[in-house]
This record gives sequence, C-alpha cells and structure tokens, in this order.
Amino acid sequence: MQRSIFNSVCVFAAGLILAHVPARAAEHPAFRVDISGEGQPIILIPGLASSGAAWDGTVARFCGQHQCHVLTLAGFAGMAPIDGQLLPAVEQQLSDYIADLHLDHPTVIGHSLGGYLGIKLAADHPQQVGRLIIVDALPAYAAIQEDDVTQQQSLEMANQLRDKMNSADSAAYAAAMQRGLSSKISKQADVERELEIALRSDRATCANAMFEMTATDLRPELARITAPTLVLGTWIAYRQYVPKTVSEALYQRQYRNLAGVTIAMSDSARHFIMYDDPDWLYARIEQFLK
Repeated sequence: MQRSIFNSVCVFAAGLILAHVPARAAEHPAFRVDISGEGQPIILIPGLASSGAAWDGTVARFCGQHQCHVLTLAGFAGMAPIDGQLLPAVEQQLSDYIADLHLDHPTVIGHSLGGYLGIKLAADHPQQVGRLIIVDALPAYAAIQEDDVTQQQSLEMANQLRDKMNSADSAAYAAAMQRGLSSKISKQADVERELEIALRSDRATCANAMFEMTATDLRPELARITAPTLVLGTWIAYRQYVPKTVSEALYQRQYRNLAGVTIAMSDSARHFIMYDDPDWLYARIEQFLK
C-alpha cells in the first residue's frame, strides 16, 4: 500500500514537472544549445564550421546579467549532420525554440554564417527578435564586387564554391581551411583551435551552407527587420587590396535597406573579432544593449 502511494506521488510529481517543460523544446535537431546565466536572453550563433565555443569569452562577459543560449549547428564541430538544407532548418527550429521557451524578445548575435541566420530570423520573424547584432557578415556575399550581380551569376558562383569544396582531396581541403582561417584570425593559437573544429565538421554540410549563403541575396529582406541592428565589420585582412573607405562603403551599400542600422568597423580585428579584439567587440555590444 505504501509503495503504491509512493509510486502515485512520484507519477503525479513527474507530471507536474513535465507540464512545465516545453513539449517541443528538445525538437531542434539542426542545432545544440548550451544555456547559462540569468536575465534578458541572448542567442549566440557561430559561423561556418565553427562551434558555440567561439562565444566563450562573450558568454563570460555578458552572462552574469543575461541568459545566454549558445548554438552549435548540426554538421559542425563533430555534431551529426541533418538531412536537407541546414540554414532553413536552423531558422525555423530557432523560431520554434524561442516560442517554446517563451523567450522575451531575445538579442540575437551572429558571426559570419550566424549573422546571415540572424538576418533571416529577424526578417522572417520580426516579432520575436528584440535586438540584432551582426558580426562581420553581409546580406549578399555574391555582390561583394558588383552590386547588381544577377541571380544566375550568384548561382554560378555558389555552385563553383560548393564543387570546389566537395572535390578537393583531404589534404587539399585541410590546407585550404588552414589558409582561410589564417587570413581571418591573427593569433596562431586561435587559428589552430578553429582549424581543429573545422576539420571535425561535415564537409558536405559546410559546402551546402556556403552554397546557400552565396546563392541567396538577403538585401531585399532587410526592410522587414524591425529590431534595432548593430553591424560590426572588419577590413584589415583585405587592406592590401582595398582601403578602409572602400570596405566601409561596401557595408553601407549592402545594409542601406535596413532602416536605422548602426555600422562600426574595427581597425585591429580580422574576421573573428571575438578573438582578435574582444574588448572592442564587448564595448560596442554593451553600448548597444543599454
């Protein structure tokens, strides 16, 4: 009799607990989430072939007064890939995640590919995003050299990138990854850490994500974004080709459809601003969140 009462109490208690767990909160196979801190929520999305660990310093800085939800995307950093297109899946599942956990207008911070996803989320679900911070990402990668690039030209460029990534042998692929990261990160230790993560990422997932970003022009969608937006760009990695003024003009042109956007350019950081100049990054985030 006592055992029966005990079991009934346990079942009742479990039901109470489960009633407070969002039914679909775990249904996001397109990404893993690490949660820490308390307060107004911040969602942090890493870049291509990177992991949520890229945001460790940012989490340490801001998650005393905020609750951070740090994503690692499927197929990256040893995570199992998913079937189908990754980026649309991440966007929809992240929107569901925000709704299921009742996150109140979270700040979304995205680096590179994560910035692309932040733009898509804020444009397609403007009622969910409180503020948007884009770290060195552009809405139209195929239009970096020519503003009026056609859809056909974008597709051709995207196909060439994907084919090149998929056709390289393992040694050539690893060497290309190392060259790319060395141009995007200043410190060798940071390059080596990101390279190890990149080489544990699924190549097909990376190639397809690059295809999606390159083939898609998000500039027409910027007008749907209602969240205050901060764009943080870089230029020194390309200074041998173009001066700062040209890089700044590129960012201004690409984001001209986004009303009220604030754009700031780092004079010391390469693509991974969170590694190269974290203090500059943190100062601008703090000012923007006030």
